[in-house]
Amino acid sequence: MLTGLSGWTGGVAAEPSSGKTYVIGTDITFAPFEFQDVNGKFVGIDMDLLEAIARDQNFKYEVKPLGFNAAVQALESGQVDGVIAGMSITDERKQKFNLSEPYYDSGVVMGIKENNDSIKSYEDLKGKKVAVKTGTEGYLFAESIAAEYGFKIVPFDESSQMYDDVKTGNSVACFDDYPVLRYGVEQNNGLKIVTEMEKGGSYGFAVNKGKNQELMDKFNTGLANLKTSGEYKTILGKYLGEDSSAPVSQSRWGLVQESLPALLKGLGKTLLYTIVSLFFAFILGLIFGFMKVSRNRFLRGVATVFVDLFRGIPLIVLAFFIYFGIPQALGFTMPLFLAAILTLSLNAGAYVTEIIRGGIQSVDRGQMEAARSLGLPYRKAMMKIIIPQAIRVMIPAFINQLVITLKDTSILSAIGLVELTQSGKIIIARTFASFDIWLVVAIMYLVVITVLTKISGNLEGRVRRG
Repeated sequence: MLTGLSGWTGGVAAEPSSGKTYVIGTDITFAPFEFQDVNGKFVGIDMDLLEAIARDQNFKYEVKPLGFNAAVQALESGQVDGVIAGMSITDERKQKFNLSEPYYDSGVVMGIKENNDSIKSYEDLKGKKVAVKTGTEGYLFAESIAAEYGFKIVPFDESSQMYDDVKTGNSVACFDDYPVLRYGVEQNNGLKIVTEMEKGGSYGFAVNKGKNQELMDKFNTGLANLKTSGEYKTILGKYLGEDSSAPVSQSRWGLVQESLPALLKGLGKTLLYTIVSLFFAFILGLIFGFMKVSRNRFLRGVATVFVDLFRGIPLIVLAFFIYFGIPQALGFTMPLFLAAILTLSLNAGAYVTEIIRGGIQSVDRGQMEAARSLGLPYRKAMMKIIIPQAIRVMIPAFINQLVITLKDTSILSAIGLVELTQSGKIIIARTFASFDIWLVVAIMYLVVITVLTKISGNLEGRVRRG
């Protein structure tokens, strides 16, 4: 979403646009504050407020959809200029960020499965599990009373996952911010609210300390103008008032049909990330693979370090390090696409290196000795005698790596990469239809991987037959 703006209606004059486009991180799985509608547009209280404030204060912005935790880390590392994601204003966050004037006063309620009549108060939670979403008012509240009422906290990154855990019976209840859980109940998420709202904190917009103060000033000024003009109240009423949208009655097949365009788009991105990453992984594998079988000890050592390093680090840790850690340490911003390609390429490159090394070393050493005894130089003997035989051995392993890398793209949804899995999460955040959407996503992965495996299998057969 990119907006820019000229229309000003507030009570305090907006400064002329500096021409800068601010990058704002958010969590688009947090309805009704931010989520994606059926047309792919980012909507919700936070999104509408941001759009109205930008119009009022004449600045441009671009929304970067991330999970809540990823958005906070992106702000810390300077990957985004600000975050609006239903972020509670706490003393701990004030130590790290500059937070705006409160734009919504929240509170916490407890939700249970809609047909559960055994849980009516906190006393009924003793010895049971309670689901919470990390970074929310609900998490802080549950943490504060867990010891008193003797229940165990089960943390999740997204509200929809928390609700599913309650509906499946793994947890008996969940604590969530009142407007979020109330909106979910109204949209038939399968839960009901059983407690009065506990007094909670307020939501605020955040920027890094010492940075983007002009953006913070614009946000506060614009927010005050919206409250004066009445537009603030209108936006809240749109999602939380009596005129807020009622749940749409839709068949399961209708939901699948409606969701397919977004899922197919996510699938296309999954294939794109896979192909581009494997291209660079293959180049890395060639370089380090030949270094590993070289006669130079130093080159073998360098290649061994590369393989051990990137094969030994879990993919999600590598993704966090590349996307959040390196930019924060060196003071620059890294595009999400680049971070994803780097992560997948380095990880797959380490495995491709071993595939190439194993393929070359699988060829009988006597063949190299025979070629050299006939007067062939080492390089020519390698290219003409060893490599053609090694490729036949490598192909099944390459096919396996292709499948692994394709599935690994789903892990990168943790840093906000919108591919097939993340597309499914976004739809579920709006519809709460976990079974139907995950079933479709699983089938799409299965079909694509089966087709690719068959194509690769045919290719392998042709190579073996010469």
